[in-house]
Amino acid sequence: MNRVTTMVLALAVAAGAGLAEETRVAEDQTPTGKFLTAGEVRPILEATKGNWIAVREFNGMDLLYFTHLLAWRCGLYEVSFAVNGGEMQRFDMPDCDPANAMAVPPEATVYLEYPLGSIETVAVELLYDDLARAGESFQRANVMTP
Repeated sequence: MNRVTTMVLALAVAAGAGLAEETRVAEDQTPTGKFLTAGEVRPILEATKGNWIAVREFNGMDLLYFTHLLAWRCGLYEVSFAVNGGEMQRFDMPDCDPANAMAVPPEATVYLEYPLGSIETVAVELLYDDLARAGESFQRANVMTP
């Protein structure tokens, strides 16, 4: 894809811990019809915000699922999240596979484990490949799944 704009993102790591700099370049947003760009996936992700994450109690643990965002990861540079107002951290996602864009690879991490009942709130921030950001905060009760 063509690189059209350069932007430096400075992320505060922690108070007094320094500054991490990462260079990102906006990707070409020419529609592909295959949901590979921010312009194509943003309307879907905005319409399905309530499904970005899910919390499930299973086997004595809270499981924090990112399945929906994994399926729509093409068009995203990264997903960051914070549990209970903690520090934002990056959720590792596999690279986009343009031949099978919405498939979640079997080796992908789909959920993270936390102590049972410990997840009260989750903040999620998306960085699209056009460098736009979107975010949402979720209460446990609103994202619980059986």
